[in-house]
Amino acid sequence: MDRRHFILATAAAALSASRLSAWTAANVELGSVDGSVGGNQFTPAQYLDHFASLKLTWAQISLPPAILADEAAVRQVKDHADRLGLKLQLAFGTMCPSARSFNPKNGTLDEQVGRALRASQIFGARCMRCILGGDPERPQIEMHIDNMVKAVRDLRSRIADSGIKLAVENHGGDLQAREMKSMIEAVGPDIMGVCLDSGNPVWMLEDPHMTLEMLIPYAETSHVRDSAVWKVPEGIAVRWVNMGEGNVDIDGWIRKFVAAKPGLPIIFENLVSGNPRVHAIYDPKFWNNWPKMPASELARFLAIAEKGVPKPPTPRPEGKTAGQQRIDDLAVCVRYTPDLLQRL
Repeated sequence: MDRRHFILATAAAALSASRLSAWTAANVELGSVDGSVGGNQFTPAQYLDHFASLKLTWAQISLPPAILADEAAVRQVKDHADRLGLKLQLAFGTMCPSARSFNPKNGTLDEQVGRALRASQIFGARCMRCILGGDPERPQIEMHIDNMVKAVRDLRSRIADSGIKLAVENHGGDLQAREMKSMIEAVGPDIMGVCLDSGNPVWMLEDPHMTLEMLIPYAETSHVRDSAVWKVPEGIAVRWVNMGEGNVDIDGWIRKFVAAKPGLPIIFENLVSGNPRVHAIYDPKFWNNWPKMPASELARFLAIAEKGVPKPPTPRPEGKTAGQQRIDDLAVCVRYTPDLLQRL
């Protein structure tokens, strides 16, 4: 047995039968995005093998352009997932043609979206995750929202006919919840919903529970991870941490999600941060990117920070790669969550 397979087998063995039965008892299925164990140079099949070894039943994966353009290759991914008992969702990129991450080398937006919708159909999915952009778009976010709304409206018939709903992630760096809600209503919730992320709100100065309350009616899928928020001299520091290590009441967040959206899976996007992201809220220039944020929303975020304690990163053990650490971190999350679901 090589090192990679030994790691996979060890992680799987850590899950007891009682914990696994808790998932069924709560009628909640668990999955992961491929990025949770990024840095291991896994192929799509190897991502699926790893998730199956953890007894997950959902996988949200991105596919390279070459695979997306090849229906036979997409079907091979689907067939492998079927053999493992995994349900699939596609993690697509930006729907905004003016976003920095949009790559015209992969074709027009129409062409790229067409391939992604077809792959999602082959997967048997009901939605596909997509984004607007990230930090680069925030200074001109209203322009980018307008551009994305126009682009999606132009594709409305194609999206509707596909039977696949867009699940736009409340992504770290781009959209606050109220902006996202307005965008969805402008496009139409019949073709656009939300990939509701529990971790990204702290990047956007939001209480994750406030984000959930505002966007849960539109949720089509999820990204789940825990976060730590605390005060620093410059303002507010935030880090993504393993499940149960934060102070945003991730248990309560999951309970609310499950109650509001029974039948939707909990899909981990476990991305443990290195150094914290610091919001320099005492610098007037900081607010150039947040000119319309209501004080009531900021107050909820500040209340979390007031109760927080510093959560510096734990140094990675010598000899362990970042990819190996992500494998260990995802295993921690998978062990933690069934006990919570059993108490629902």
